[in-house]
Amino acid sequence: MAISAAMVKELRESTGAGMMDAKKALEETSGDMEAAVDWLRTKGLAKAAKKSGRIAAEGLVAVAVEGGKGVAVEVNSETDFVAKNEAFQGMVRDIAQVGLTADSTEALAAAQLNGKPVSEVLTDAIAKIGENMTLRRLVTVEGENVVSYVHNAAAPNMGKIGVLVALKGDAAKAQEIGKQIAMHIAATSPASLSEADLDPALVEREKTVLTEQARESGKPEAVIEKMIVGRMSKFFEEVTLLGQKFVINPDVTVAQAAKDAGVEVTAYARVAVGEGIEKKEEDFAAEVAKTLKGA
Repeated sequence: MAISAAMVKELRESTGAGMMDAKKALEETSGDMEAAVDWLRTKGLAKAAKKSGRIAAEGLVAVAVEGGKGVAVEVNSETDFVAKNEAFQGMVRDIAQVGLTADSTEALAAAQLNGKPVSEVLTDAIAKIGENMTLRRLVTVEGENVVSYVHNAAAPNMGKIGVLVALKGDAAKAQEIGKQIAMHIAATSPASLSEADLDPALVEREKTVLTEQARESGKPEAVIEKMIVGRMSKFFEEVTLLGQKFVINPDVTVAQAAKDAGVEVTAYARVAVGEGIEKKEEDFAAEVAKTLKGA
């Protein structure tokens, strides 16, 4: 029978298994939900499933570049201790290399790594290491020249923040200035490449706030309009990569620094471990109580 997305979702929610594992289980059991649960258990995936509800907000971002393509892959774990594990680091490095052949996070999860889908490799690691892990995202940047940088590196090409920068122009010059611009991006976390790329909702929200602030001054509407134009211009300088003052030389913008080097920045990506994940906060007493209860 045909396996629907709803069936896969139901099995995932009831077992905590990964998407690809749930789909495989349903295919192997002709859509029989109970049999699919048993199939997951017999394959040793139930142990991993028990850990799937735990928040994984630590981990690593690994970068890989080949030709005019660069990828940043985030693989999360529950604790920073696991992120320092050499086996975990090796797995993340291998997943990033596979990421060069994928065009989405879902495609990467299904891609083969050492004869198994990446999702299954992760499941095996969960069972072995004993922590929940997730392949959170694959981010791709393409261009004439692509430069990578890792901040707070835990191992070569992986750490807490991964940056990719695409530049047009001479390869040697692109590498030199590209590394500096990547470091700038890691430090400033710009909202977009340029004003044209900014989220319209963000622009409108900022304009509304600045307008209300200006009106509180009690000045004429014509004066207020000029104030808003000036303040929005300042806002664009602060949040767009090309408009920001270059951290290495604040006398020029990033756009000017690239131009002076004879290149042009065409795209970038900044990926930080755990950004946007809501972490559970527990006090020490609660943590001890939970540990004793499970003992």
